[in-house]
Amino acid sequence: MASARSDTHGGAAAVPDFTAHKILVAGGFGAGKTTLVGAISEVRPLQTEEALTTASIGLDDLSGVGRKTTTTVALDFGRITLGARIVLYLFGMPGQERFSFMWDELAYGALGAVILADVRRLGDCFPSVNYFETRRLPFVVAVNCFDDAPSYDPQEIRQALDLDPGNPLVLCDARDVASVKSVLITLVETIASRRSARPGQGRGRTTPPRSPASRLGH
Repeated sequence: MASARSDTHGGAAAVPDFTAHKILVAGGFGAGKTTLVGAISEVRPLQTEEALTTASIGLDDLSGVGRKTTTTVALDFGRITLGARIVLYLFGMPGQERFSFMWDELAYGALGAVILADVRRLGDCFPSVNYFETRRLPFVVAVNCFDDAPSYDPQEIRQALDLDPGNPLVLCDARDVASVKSVLITLVETIASRRSARPGQGRGRTTPPRSPASRLGH
């Protein structure tokens, strides 16, 4: 996925002046995906949030995110430039299971993913972890440090999610530009490392040994 200059010289196509990559932003309902894309995007982000209504009763679990009044029903989209020649197009994926039919379409052509996690609802990010492990798509788990969330050592969270050593876990604030940029840089470094490593790494899985939430004492 690359973009070239719109002009030509002497009838020949111009050499692309940057390389563009598709990055996914995944995670559970209310984990902060829309906030992350909106915080880092250089352009006004495309958002498809709709108000939560009585129609979502029984479908959207609001425990731990009781103040949330909207939900993403399609995708979020933003753009950021890293360095002089790398442009990342960010696609925020809807977190609820009922929208999972869209994941394959959004994942097509993606270079990697950021999975946002909320320790108050840690099990919500496991479907995303499982999905990207199964597809063998490089990803980073970014724990969004909400103000009212309990604090855990990152290693405890890694163990709760049973992450492979090659999948980084970092702490972040989805509202903070510098924090989000650091997450994306970590992902780019992970992708580069995977490309230089032996192909076929990754294991995939179907179900966790036990609930990630239970491992953190929830």
